[in-house]
Amino acid sequence: MLQRLVDDLKDGTGLALRMTSLAAAAAISLFISTAFVTAAAFVFVLNKHGALYACLSGAAIYLVLTLLAAGIYLYRKKQIQKRPVEQTKSMLQTALSDPVILATGLQVVRTIGVKRLIPILAIGGVALGLMASRQAADDETSDD
Repeated sequence: MLQRLVDDLKDGTGLALRMTSLAAAAAISLFISTAFVTAAAFVFVLNKHGALYACLSGAAIYLVLTLLAAGIYLYRKKQIQKRPVEQTKSMLQTALSDPVILATGLQVVRTIGVKRLIPILAIGGVALGLMASRQAADDETSDD
């Protein structure tokens, strides 16, 4: 169970790192290509219609690109928000349906005793809550 949590954490971190580097490479390439397309459009419109229309066409190109990027960002943000809930449910269902884990938990309760186990579970619950709140805060900052 613990190994599965560690593997999930490693996979999530690796995926986030790959997505970030891919997004950075795409952003740099998009910036360079947009600069050349804008310069070409500006020169073309400047020669045909004048400086005012050339500036307006450049603004229109950047407006379209901004709207496209904002749409993709919002779509991806919704996808990311749906994914952790599904993973948490499946992991909890797997843990509760595994008879080995249930038997181990019952054996721990019998060995330690309920009176001694309650403070340990309380401390573990507080630690789990702090860890979950920290992860939620990290997820919110990475989404913005």
